[in-house]
Order: sequence, then structure tokens, then C-alpha cells
Amino acid sequence: MGLLASNREASQAASAVLAQRYQFADPDSAETLVALGGDGFMLHTLHRMLEGECPNLPVFGMNRGTVGFLMNEWRLEDLAERMAQAKAIRVAPLEMRATTVGGDTFVHAAINEISLLRETRQTAKIEVLVDGRVVLPELVCDGVLVSTPAGSTAYNLSAHGPILPLQAKMLALTAISPFRPRRWSGAILPDENNICFRVLEPENRPVSAVADQYEVRDVAKVEIRLDRERSLTLLFDPEHALDERIAMEQFAT
Repeated sequence: MGLLASNREASQAASAVLAQRYQFADPDSAETLVALGGDGFMLHTLHRMLEGECPNLPVFGMNRGTVGFLMNEWRLEDLAERMAQAKAIRVAPLEMRATTVGGDTFVHAAINEISLLRETRQTAKIEVLVDGRVVLPELVCDGVLVSTPAGSTAYNLSAHGPILPLQAKMLALTAISPFRPRRWSGAILPDENNICFRVLEPENRPVSAVADQYEVRDVAKVEIRLDRERSLTLLFDPEHALDERIAMEQFAT
């Protein structure tokens, strides 16, 4: 197993004590990875895998950050045993293909969500298409997002979108502060659907597109699909696995 740690002091200290207790391989020759940090570092590590900067290996995260929703509890003892008994959770990223007003195209992956956000004081006007069919001719809003089940408890939930069980082969389509249609509450779509957003009046009402931490400004069209061929594997203690955590978020108060 290999070891990665964020630059935070707590992560570096944990890395030092683990290295004294266990034998770690170079990440390039390892079969699994241990990641020390918070959710942001886990997302950073997964994106490095998607971009080919490090091997796409199963990752066992231990929380040395703040929330740690994607991480396991930090413990020094029994690491090898925990990893041997870990529950593997597969997550597939979204692919965003964003075309700007100037005609440039950018492709980025997102593990949690892809969101479109207004850039100025004016609301965005967005046409929504599913598999080439116009389902909303004009959504007037602060923005709109598409979330995976893994990301459904993040920005999507804050925007009053639905929590999706991890096993659900669904995507959440959620408006951010919709003005028209005022009562549109979003949609849950099969994950084989291709979703397209066309920005109406993009010069007067500019919109940016964000795939996790990657932003493309002044977009005219954003196409989104689930990329199953680039699935990632997270490892969790069986009693505290990601699928159970997401399910229990439905009962959080």
C-alpha cells in the first residue's frame, strides 16, 4: 500500500507516525492507497487519478480534516486489517464538455456535481435538454446543477436537491434559486441520460460552469454525461461505509 497526505499539519503528523509503524510502497508500485486529509484532499487525489497524474488505485481515506464525509476514522492501530476488511465502493464521475461564447471547448470530470452559476447581478436564463429533447425551454435562476449520488449530500442538498442512494442509477437535476418556473423542484433522471444546458442571452447574462473545482467562464453550452469507464474505488470500514452514510443523511436533523 502507498501513502499520500495533504499539506495540513495534522495530516503530515499522521503520515509520520504511520510511516514509523507500517511499511509503505511508492504509490506508483502500490496496489492500494492510504490518503490522509479531508474531503477536499480526497477529491484532489481522485482527480489526480482521473487526469493520469497518479495510478487509479483503491483509496482508503482517513480523516485529518474537518468534515471527512468521504473518509474513514483516523486510527493508528490495525491499518492492514482494516484495509483487508474494507468495503469497496465504486463511484463514476460526470464528464462536462463546456463550450464558451468564443467557441472554445473544455472537458473536465466531476465526482460530486457540475453546476452552472450566473456571473453577474442578472439571473441566468438556461434551456434544459435531456437526450436532445427540450424539457425546459427557459429556466430563470441563479444556476442549476447535476449531481451524482456520491455528491448528492453536498452542494445539491444545500440547494434543496434530493439525496440519492449510492446504489441508485440516477442523477439529480437541481435548480439554484429558481425564479421561473417558480415551483419547479428539479428532477431525478436515469444516469444513462445525457443532459445539455444552453445558455440564453450569454453575452448579456454570462454564466460559468464548474465541475467540482474546475471553472469555465462565459459558457454558451454545457453537455453532461456519466463516464462509467473511469470509475474510481473508495475503501471504507464496513460499519461506516459511504452508502450507509448517504442513506442516513435522509434522517439528519
